[in-house]
Amino acid sequence: MATADQLRTLIRSHFSDNSERFYTIALQVAAHEARQGHTALANDIREIVDKERQKHRVIPFPQDLHGLVLTENPDTKKSVLVMEPDLYDRIERVIHEYRQQHKLKSHGLKHRRKILLIGSPGTGKTMTARVLAHELRLPLHTIQVDRLVTKFMGETSAKLRQIFDLIQQEHGVYLFDEFDAIGGERSLENDVGEMRRVLNAFLQFIEQDSSDSLIVAATNNPKLLDNALFRRFDDVLFYKLPNPENRKRLIENILNIFLASRPSWKKILSESEGLSHAEIDYACRDAIKNAILNDKMKVDTSMLTLMLQERQSVHHGRKQ
Repeated sequence: MATADQLRTLIRSHFSDNSERFYTIALQVAAHEARQGHTALANDIREIVDKERQKHRVIPFPQDLHGLVLTENPDTKKSVLVMEPDLYDRIERVIHEYRQQHKLKSHGLKHRRKILLIGSPGTGKTMTARVLAHELRLPLHTIQVDRLVTKFMGETSAKLRQIFDLIQQEHGVYLFDEFDAIGGERSLENDVGEMRRVLNAFLQFIEQDSSDSLIVAATNNPKLLDNALFRRFDDVLFYKLPNPENRKRLIENILNIFLASRPSWKKILSESEGLSHAEIDYACRDAIKNAILNDKMKVDTSMLTLMLQERQSVHHGRKQ
């Protein structure tokens, strides 16, 4: 059996999400078992480690997809998500079903793996994709949909086919950001034949996809999406601007030790009304930087409300 020190280190590396350390210790355990004459067990451990490493290996994308796909290994934990409980529970369900997919498959059922995220900019859609990738220990591949669409006939559909080939071959979370660029309603009068072909191709590819990858599409404009798209997704999640309770939680999470004692929450929540999660995040971090540069080390109500007012002016200016 593995030594006590190896078991302790193995457990610590697992709970600290240090996968490389975990793999190293697991191989040390395999070597230890081999020296004890437990060859079959040692080989089983090595095979498990090799398979897991293969799953999490990130391969380079083909040259003709260069610049269209951004790859990262996020470290965003689900604890950073500040949202309505029902939305959080549905994200948890996606994670739980994915982790238990073999149990579901044994009963002829499929886990959720094609997810559509709908909501205003800055409400947490991209962050959700990062959380899913981190929690499932998968690489996140973000497809720049606006750059995917080209003026050359047939080229966009060809690139889509390449991406879905990769989805099949390389296990990961694939985020189609600004999805409405290709998911527009086919009956729109200003649509062109090429875009209808692209949408039809996407509908065909996503329906036929049977990979183990997680496909996430995000859009700010659900009214532009073709109705046929909604039927291709296993779940549709709607994101809203944060309510007062969530705004308070978000500000507390971001400011943390920088938050001054006894802030005026009534004033802060009033100034933050109508702002997205991302805009509040920017305001809080600007307030922290201001406090550090002025050697105050604490963010008081007046400083935070000033930064929130600045974000409000940007927010309203963008809407005009």
